[in-house]
Amino acid sequence: MAEERRLSAVNQQFLDEFVGYLVAERKNSEHTVQGYATDLALFLQFLGETALIQANREHIQRFLADETTRGIGARTRARRLSALRSAFRYLHRRGRINVNPTEHLEAPFVGKRLPKVLSEAHVTDFLNAPDVSKPFGLRDAAMLELLYSCGLRVSELVSLRFTELRLDREILLIFGKGGKQRLIPFGRSARERLTTYLVEGRPALVKGSSDDVFLNRFGRAMTRQAFWQMVKKYALVAGIDADKLTPHVLRHCFATHLLNHGADLRAVQALLGHRDLKTTEIYTEVARERLRAVHADCHPLEQG
Repeated sequence: MAEERRLSAVNQQFLDEFVGYLVAERKNSEHTVQGYATDLALFLQFLGETALIQANREHIQRFLADETTRGIGARTRARRLSALRSAFRYLHRRGRINVNPTEHLEAPFVGKRLPKVLSEAHVTDFLNAPDVSKPFGLRDAAMLELLYSCGLRVSELVSLRFTELRLDREILLIFGKGGKQRLIPFGRSARERLTTYLVEGRPALVKGSSDDVFLNRFGRAMTRQAFWQMVKKYALVAGIDADKLTPHVLRHCFATHLLNHGADLRAVQALLGHRDLKTTEIYTEVARERLRAVHADCHPLEQG
């Protein structure tokens, strides 16, 4: 691993400014901001005393070539370039550079990686794993059910507030990436688990006043990290490989299972909050792969 160097004063100042922009204007999640900042900082270290506004296409190509030499994979290098594109677009739009050096720069080829998806039977086992005889079990059951029922991002689930919950209409008002608002319906099962938690579970967790729907043992909203650990715990209870199950896998399951049952791709795009339909189209490939597997396993001409 290359030795970490301190950033020049001017590049450190820009990095702090850019992070502030991502948080205040783009309203990116903490995870996204941290990723962009890390990738951009690596390039700024590579530049040394050269200011970012003086960097050109050759600097970027040499940086990516150096990453390749160090054994950094194509997917990570493509992510690095995405962070640089965002930073240079920011500078260009504000008139601080005349030419964006990332324009027409070809990204490293990244092969298509299909999302991991559980079978519907495994999802059912997982959703039934919490012990609903206890307040925390009621909370966990409601959270897992809502995550799968609505295809939420983890940050959207753990930050859910009563002002965003329309229990009587079975609708969530979610503010997703970039502050983009979307309405998501949830079904009878999720409503029943939510109602049970709110009536029988949440009162035992309240400490003072809070508008957060899902509370931790301190009476505050759960963190993403705590929810992640909760998912791993219930994967083990349900007999599912914990390495194969993350909160985001349930979002993949939500999309894929909807398409398997005939949902329109545009509708799934709206429910997931994807800006680009191409992002959603990956789930149609997952569905096709599943059909191929079923055909290979079940068609009489494929049997040995």
